[in-house]
Amino acid sequence: MKLKPYVILLFLGIASVIKAQIIVTTPYEFSIGVSGGTTFSSIDFRPKVTQSMLMGTTFGLTGRMTMGKYVGIQVELNYAQQGWKEKFESDDQAQTEEGTTEELEDLSKYKYNRRLSYIQLPFYTRVQFGKNNVKGFINAGPQIGYMISESTDENLNGETPGKINEQHSMPVEKKFEWGISGGAGIEIRTGIGYFLLEGRYLYALGDIYNTTRSDYFSKATGQTISVKISYLIPLK
Repeated sequence: MKLKPYVILLFLGIASVIKAQIIVTTPYEFSIGVSGGTTFSSIDFRPKVTQSMLMGTTFGLTGRMTMGKYVGIQVELNYAQQGWKEKFESDDQAQTEEGTTEELEDLSKYKYNRRLSYIQLPFYTRVQFGKNNVKGFINAGPQIGYMISESTDENLNGETPGKINEQHSMPVEKKFEWGISGGAGIEIRTGIGYFLLEGRYLYALGDIYNTTRSDYFSKATGQTISVKISYLIPLK
């Protein structure tokens, strides 16, 4: 049976009304604010470069839309310092060919830190739970970024104390960053706004250097742990 045009229009009208009713009755909340914190980062090099975590800073702007009680979307614009901090180690003594021991140079006196500054844009799906004034939450989603500067703090003076040293003379070749980011935290809601404490982890899916067969490194991906405090103001 062929439906009359006015019947189709009636169905479409009813569907539109139902959809509008769902949108109107779903509680939405918008909030904006600022955040700041500390980063701890390293680069996963292949061949391996011995490292400890490099500490930096991060701060930025946050916009959030919460739909209903449990789910929301969060977008941020952040400045973040990342990079790597090399660790130089050696044994105190070494065996000579004659069987005696000799003192080795203390490599712990050397330092090499490369700090990479990024503008980052994470897109998060947010799930929250808990009471009205105290909530736990989980954020997860993709993140993109672009490196705006790099700087080096070192005292090598031309020496090559590490097993792998090629990176010392190599500027970053790929400034665009993309990866997966996620974290969890707690939110306290007060009469003057929302206060959040969150821990995050960023795993980059791209390399900072070219990693073809003809290049020295086959992998050079970053990973960053951050701890942030945020302050958000709800918009009624």
